[in-house]
Amino acid sequence: MLKLQELGHLIDELAVQLVMRQPETPVRALAGDWVPRLTGVVEAARAQGAIEAAESAGSLIALLTATETPESDGVSEQLQAGLAQLERAIREAGAPKTAESPLSIAQDPELLSDFILESGEHLANIETQVLMLERDPCDAEALNAVFRGFHTIKGLAGFLELWNVQKVAHETETVLDRARNGELTLTPPAIDAILLSDDYLRRWLRHLEAPAPSGPPIGGEEALLERIRGLCSAPPESQTSDPEPKREAESEPAPPPAEHPETSEPTAGAEPAEARRGSAAAVKVDTAKLDLLVEMAGEMVIAESLVRQDPELPTLRSARLQRNMAQLTRITQELQKTAMAMRLVPVGPLFRRMARLVRDLSRQFGKHVEMVTAGDEIELDRTIVEELADPLMHMVRNALDHGLETPRERRAAGKKETGRVTLTAQHRAGQVHIEIADDGRGLDRERIAAKAVERKLIASAEGMSDSEVFNLVFEPGFSTAAMVTNVSGRGVGMDVVRRHIDKLRGRIEIRSTPGQGSTFTLKLPLTLAIIDGLVVKVGAERYIVPLFAVREMLRPKEDTVWTVKQRAEMALVRGALLPVLRLYKRFHVTPATTDPRESVLIVGEVEGGRFCLLVDELIGKQEVVIKSLGETFKNVAGIAGGAILGDGRVGLILDLDRLFKERTDGGQ
Repeated sequence: MLKLQELGHLIDELAVQLVMRQPETPVRALAGDWVPRLTGVVEAARAQGAIEAAESAGSLIALLTATETPESDGVSEQLQAGLAQLERAIREAGAPKTAESPLSIAQDPELLSDFILESGEHLANIETQVLMLERDPCDAEALNAVFRGFHTIKGLAGFLELWNVQKVAHETETVLDRARNGELTLTPPAIDAILLSDDYLRRWLRHLEAPAPSGPPIGGEEALLERIRGLCSAPPESQTSDPEPKREAESEPAPPPAEHPETSEPTAGAEPAEARRGSAAAVKVDTAKLDLLVEMAGEMVIAESLVRQDPELPTLRSARLQRNMAQLTRITQELQKTAMAMRLVPVGPLFRRMARLVRDLSRQFGKHVEMVTAGDEIELDRTIVEELADPLMHMVRNALDHGLETPRERRAAGKKETGRVTLTAQHRAGQVHIEIADDGRGLDRERIAAKAVERKLIASAEGMSDSEVFNLVFEPGFSTAAMVTNVSGRGVGMDVVRRHIDKLRGRIEIRSTPGQGSTFTLKLPLTLAIIDGLVVKVGAERYIVPLFAVREMLRPKEDTVWTVKQRAEMALVRGALLPVLRLYKRFHVTPATTDPRESVLIVGEVEGGRFCLLVDELIGKQEVVIKSLGETFKNVAGIAGGAILGDGRVGLILDLDRLFKERTDGGQ
């Protein structure tokens, strides 16, 4: 005989089946599975004195077996309502819904991992749809999507005995159900409560992901539940009395998007229901296995290159062998491209997470802000997308705090009261460019320069371009804010941005027009695993210069290279004097020649400006797999890593930014 607690688990399972039902599957198709199980519920409930529960289960059986009831969405809603009523009846009859430990399912880590992943996808979708509901409370499709998300989480949490999660999801689902039935209007207080529920469930997921979770992860559950229940008990006319209430944690900045669980999973998306319907064409793979596959594909490329460039191969004059080698090369290249593509994820979910940040900060600052995105389908390496969350958050905060004016200031300037922040991604020249633009007041060159002189970062801004002045905002501790707030003003945000982008081998460019706004462009590589580079020779050594940092190459003439004050060397390139770094001096290598006229100048472009590398010979362009040099050599200045070349030798990948900084600081 089933016990009351087991009946509760059964109801949760039936609820999940109802939500997961394919749209083309009629509701009555569930009868074959449901009726026998509900019959067992009736018998068990009666045997244990739970008469109301038995009657509720009987009503569900009658609904499923009534042939005169037409098939419609209304039947599905009646079943959902009946299941909720049955669940309440079982709980009231004595089911110990809160007595068990919320971590009692931990002995099945695989099941718990699936729950965390599925719930993370639902919560990502919920947040996106709730923000749409805030703009249009009558959007029935968005409302149904949010309801289904909470309903599914509630059912899965009940199955896993995560009663805290189930309770919050259930109460939030009740609010949404009333909104679907027209009994409640989703006013700003309701939207705030739903988003707080979303935050609460996210924190639970992070707690469950911890290696050894113990005890309740957070407090405030009762206050949250009271707030949610208050929405249902409040009369309709009182729901609009306070259109702009303060959130409970309004004084605190929104939690960093990087902590959201969906950022760690490449399959997370904004529409998990559609993803499930196409599950036959997609599978979820552990990221560790994926990384290993990509690494092995890179090793295979290196091995193929070693075989193809073996000096003994040309001596074997076999046409068949040459055809086989060509076929091997083609397959290896395709394998590498496919493996690298598996690491690529769209930037759309990252952009959508910024929408929540914009919403919270705009209310905190008292500004009206609209966020627009473009290029959501552009794909980047998963690691890059994860690392971008933090710098993107700082830049969006900076745009709202410093860039956009208040509604009064915008009216005075003849602008619309609602400011605009635009996030755009696009492919350009083998890179991905991500732009963060606003239509605010723009950067104040004179104010930035004055602050830089005050902090002794520069002696004077005279002769400096706008770009050079604007780049001063990335200096550690630099801020033009008149006062320090809980969001900005300490001068650490933009410094963090540059460190992250440098780490990703990217660059930042700033464009700004006073009174019209600013645009920050992040130029990023598609992947961190491979790099296009120029292989150069210095003496007996080979080095790889990243191609994205190379502006041009030339053979210097007699009057190209000059010595200034018998110390520093400068090269005259297209009318500009650029500092020269002889690579053999930097790495203490014996060169083939010291005469610049018999060498090659490579003009490199880095964040701080341009300079020239003097090398012996240019071997050619090559796509190489980046290899770490390990802990011993990771801090060697001017070296970003290594790569195995076609002849089996190791080539060092140069870090032009570090080389330039050492050169301008007086090193050689």
